[in-house]
Amino acid sequence: MTTKNVIKVLIADDHAIVREGLKQILADTKDIAVAGHAENGTEAIRLARDVSHHVLLLDISMPDRSGIEVLKQVRKESPKTAVLMLSMHREDQYAIRALKAGASGYLNKQSAPAELVNAIRQVAAGRKYISAALAQELANQISDDHEIPLHETLSDREYQTLTMIASGKTVSDIAAELVLSVKTISMYRSRLLQKMKLRHNAELTHYAIKNHLVD
Repeated sequence: MTTKNVIKVLIADDHAIVREGLKQILADTKDIAVAGHAENGTEAIRLARDVSHHVLLLDISMPDRSGIEVLKQVRKESPKTAVLMLSMHREDQYAIRALKAGASGYLNKQSAPAELVNAIRQVAAGRKYISAALAQELANQISDDHEIPLHETLSDREYQTLTMIASGKTVSDIAAELVLSVKTISMYRSRLLQKMKLRHNAELTHYAIKNHLVD
C-alpha cells in the first residue's frame, strides 16, 4: 500500500476514550491512517483547515459548538472533505438533519468496527454512507401523503435546545454548555414552542419522548 493510496482521517470527539478507541481500530487497517485529532468543535475546524486529510470523523455532540455547526463550517471551507458523523443518538434523531447539512454519512458509535472502516472507505470514494436501519427509515418516510413532523421544521439550534430541555436540562444549563447567553437560549425555546404549538416544557418533553427524540 503506497502512501498515495492511504485514506487520511481526522477524528473529532470530546471523549479521549472514544478517540483512542477509534485510533486503535484504524491502526489495524492498512489503507487508513489517522492524520490528527481534536477534542472540540473549534479544534476540529482548525484541524480540517490546516492538516491534509480525506475524511473527518465528527461527533455530533461537541462541547463548544454543535457537530452540525462544525459540519457546515468545514464543508464551507473544504467542500471536498468527506464528513462522517458519529453519534450515540439513534439514527432517526439526527441522521437526516446531518445529511441535509452536507454530511457524507452518519454512523452510530455502537456500530461494529468493520462497519466504521467500510463507511470511511465509501465516503472517501465520494459516495454516501447510510446504515440499513437508516435506509429503512428513509423508505418509511417516502409517501405522497407524508406530513413533515413539527420537529423537522426547527432550526439546528432550536432542535438541539428541544432535545436538551427534554433531557431535563434548564435554560441556564444549556446556555452554559453551549457557551451562549441565557437570553439566546430562551429565544430558541420560545421559537420552538411557537413552531410546534406547545405551551411549556412539560408538553415539549412529552412530545420528545413520544417521537423518540431523546433516549
